[in-house]
Amino acid sequence: MSGAPRLSKRHSKRLSEGGRIDRGKSLAFTFNGRRYRGFTGDTLASALLANGVRVVGRSFKYHRPRGIFSAGVEEPNAIVQLETGAATRPNLQATEIVLYDGLSATSVNCWPSVDFDIGAVNNALWRLLPAGFYYKTFMWPARFWKAYEYVIRHAAGLGRAPSAADPDTYDKMHDHADVLVVGGGPAGLMAALAAAKTGARVILAEQQTEFGGALVGERMAINGEVAMKWVGHTVETLAAMEDVRLLSHCTAFGYYDHNYLGLAETRPQGSATRQRIWKVRARQVVLATGAMERPLVFAGNDRPGVMLAGAVRTYVNRYGVRPGRKAVVFTNNDDAYRTAIDLDRAGVAVAAVIDVRPEADGALTDEVRGRDIAVLENSAIVAVQGSKSVRAVEVMTLAEGGGVGGSPRILECDLVASSGGWNPAVHLYSQSGGKARFDENLLAFVPGPSAQAAQAAQAVRSVGAANGCFDLKGCLEQGREAGREAAADAGFRKKNTVRTPDCQSEEEALAGPMWVVPSTKPVGHGAKLFIDLHNDVTAADIQLAAREGYHSVEHVKRYTTLGMGPDQGKTGNIPGMGALAEALKVKVASVGTTVFRPPFTPVTFGALAGREVGELFDPVRLTPMHHWHQQAGAKFEDVGQWKRPWYYPKPGESMSDAVNRECLAARNAVGIVDATTLGKIDIQGPDARELLNRVYTNAWNKLAPGRCRYGLMLGEDGMVMDDGVTSCLSEDLGENLGENLGENHFLMTTTTGNAARVMAWLEEWVQTEWPELKVYMNSVTEAWATLTLCGPRARDLLGEFTPGMDLSAEAFPFMTWRRGAVAGIPARIFRISFTGESSFEINVPSTYGLGLWTALINAGEKYGITPYGTEAMHVLRAEKGYIIVGQETDGTVTPHDLGLDGMVSKTKDFIGRRSLARADSRRAGRKQLVGLLTEDPGQVLPEGAQMVAETKPAPPMEMVGHVTSSYYSANLGHSIALAMIKDGRERLGQTLYAPLAGKTIKAEITGPVFFDAEGTRLHG
Repeated sequence: MSGAPRLSKRHSKRLSEGGRIDRGKSLAFTFNGRRYRGFTGDTLASALLANGVRVVGRSFKYHRPRGIFSAGVEEPNAIVQLETGAATRPNLQATEIVLYDGLSATSVNCWPSVDFDIGAVNNALWRLLPAGFYYKTFMWPARFWKAYEYVIRHAAGLGRAPSAADPDTYDKMHDHADVLVVGGGPAGLMAALAAAKTGARVILAEQQTEFGGALVGERMAINGEVAMKWVGHTVETLAAMEDVRLLSHCTAFGYYDHNYLGLAETRPQGSATRQRIWKVRARQVVLATGAMERPLVFAGNDRPGVMLAGAVRTYVNRYGVRPGRKAVVFTNNDDAYRTAIDLDRAGVAVAAVIDVRPEADGALTDEVRGRDIAVLENSAIVAVQGSKSVRAVEVMTLAEGGGVGGSPRILECDLVASSGGWNPAVHLYSQSGGKARFDENLLAFVPGPSAQAAQAAQAVRSVGAANGCFDLKGCLEQGREAGREAAADAGFRKKNTVRTPDCQSEEEALAGPMWVVPSTKPVGHGAKLFIDLHNDVTAADIQLAAREGYHSVEHVKRYTTLGMGPDQGKTGNIPGMGALAEALKVKVASVGTTVFRPPFTPVTFGALAGREVGELFDPVRLTPMHHWHQQAGAKFEDVGQWKRPWYYPKPGESMSDAVNRECLAARNAVGIVDATTLGKIDIQGPDARELLNRVYTNAWNKLAPGRCRYGLMLGEDGMVMDDGVTSCLSEDLGENLGENLGENHFLMTTTTGNAARVMAWLEEWVQTEWPELKVYMNSVTEAWATLTLCGPRARDLLGEFTPGMDLSAEAFPFMTWRRGAVAGIPARIFRISFTGESSFEINVPSTYGLGLWTALINAGEKYGITPYGTEAMHVLRAEKGYIIVGQETDGTVTPHDLGLDGMVSKTKDFIGRRSLARADSRRAGRKQLVGLLTEDPGQVLPEGAQMVAETKPAPPMEMVGHVTSSYYSANLGHSIALAMIKDGRERLGQTLYAPLAGKTIKAEITGPVFFDAEGTRLHG
């Protein structure tokens, strides 16, 4: 054509003019080790096409050569590994990678190279590798499984995950919107503008690097000018508005309950932040997510050079790239004729438009014919010639009743632009809870009746191509109305002054239904018609699945791997469902779709983690006395998020020496432990007792103010979840603590590691199952510092700081609490013990914790005060047979297993009671808590050791239980252990064995209490 742009000499496939690239900014990049150049505004895919690169990857199963197929997130072929070392990112779509200077990418799933791949031997063995072959082939002989597994694991996967830490930075943002518009195409821009004009707070998110949606790659006009001028003006108007946020290169990847959406924003190369996750709560959502073109399924449709017709237009119009020298367009709809027109305008020869419909009429068809381009009606491509590139296609006439007839016509070409119609992107709509319906005219699934806001599962509307409207004028009008209505429903009813711009409306004929194009060879017998290009799923695979009884689309998906590749079925799923419908002889609507699950496109782990990595991965929580522990030389252990003193070694002491010294001091003098980390939940309200009754196994109606009670908490499965002491705070505690307390005010303590879980557990039940309860909870763990004194001299030491308070056992008995002043500090003092010693647990406001600790340490020197850590605490509690949830329990342990039947009420209901009543909960053979004493008093059983009743020279040996806690007790002069043993309480006195590497330890089963079984010290 005389007016066609000339090809650039520098880039053999680049048009000399046109496109939205910046030809003044050249970028160097490498692909598979070869150096190329592109321009700012290119994607990696467009730059590769501009440089004449045809083969960019290999398919997953057969390792067939693959070329660039699409221009967006639906790309199934061009999957690459980006960069190397710590910055490497696997399995990215070349169509989604914005080109930058110095970019380095390689193909995946090929060895030694993409041009010569050893794995291509699979293609020669294709008859042995049908759908589901792995379910059948690797079952026999069983002894070969290890060899099978080795091969399978090395063949699986595509790219390689980085082995070093990610050097990039990621962020998270939280925002709210009156109207969130997803999609910045014509419908989305109109919706955002109409909503913003009412005064609503609007967020507009566009997946591409620039706004405009499909208009970016099209030659359409609005208001008599190039459509992108209207786009630019509209974006400028929105950007100038105070309550509008514009997010480009930002993908809405998930639609969750209560109009909560996740968006992933990719920042420009060189930005301080690589990606940012936006978590947006919106009153109203408008989905203008557009549509994705589906391919026609024909023999040889996977060859490099076969592309989607819409993608071909995009490369020509947006990137100034000529995808081929000579093209054919293969279609069942009018839209593909635009591709023929744009190719012709760009100087690309178009051999013919091949249309499966009996008649092709309309304005677009007439324009194509007016350009002297042949239109072959009622025809189809039956074969593609060429291996690593298209060389020609064979075309035949479609016969009545299916099949083809006549002599094949050979059309030389190196580009096939295929179009089977357009699929509205209903992914987010479906994630919102909406149900898609099949439109027989569009041959696609569209938002169902619930798309109307009044009937929707959530406050959401779909507009434009996402709603099945492919006319530009209709998209603009739908967007305007949806924006106005969404703003009104969000409470903004200001008169809308936005008018729909002028544009030409083009009527198109209906698409011709054809899911699998007939060929000269039977499907599966020489003719390869690919539906899922990445996973090599063919029409024959779908038919095989149907013959073998897989009629559910979800089953077919898993049996054939349809839609399980990187594009997640964006190109192949609908044709696959159509092929399944044909195989089953049913309508596509009855086949349905697979479940649309988030994320819509992949989201990196780094983006999800944000700044919560390294030291910021989990908060480090320190008690008010932490600095003192450091100065005292304590060794720390992590308990949940807390740093807790593990033990306090003196110079020259080993860990066992330090722990023995601490245990002896706690039993014979006075020990002090920092127990601040215990979970503390303040519970108030008229129904506080009822809540305790429901979450604990024991009764709480009669717990009087000033009293404390140990409680056992179960999960719904009847298994022990947590334990702790809950105290009823009395009415007359005075004014110093600013409390207004009554008989329905409680302080619940939980284990350190379970504090957050228990708090969330209580809130879940109160908010979702028992909203009628008038009860209020608040975590006060950090509000109180907890210092516990224990031992025979603990009362003497505390008495020096509590003048006027009677601390005697008679006046202040075990499991009670008192309010008072300790060293002049307002405090709550609890007579609770986790060591079995006479103990006083002192709670003071956190700011006083360090001061009181220091004062007690200084005053306690004359009593032999010794700080002890968690290891000594564990030894002391094990001497008394006290359990630790998570150590003696593992999610399979009931109160009966622990010997705590007395803790379980027989007259009230509680969480887990029904499960606990199952016969299995008391069956013979369940593991029960017992003690173990080794034959050699100095030998300490390793925790986790498996116990057997009878040893054998070699495994296997029948295990009867395992060791849960094991220590050396300096107070007793021998080792002790707690264990969960089958029918343990019936086996007291029996001998068990722990077969270990190189030795076997012999132990006798005893009761779990080793020290002061009568509780004399506890109550003293």
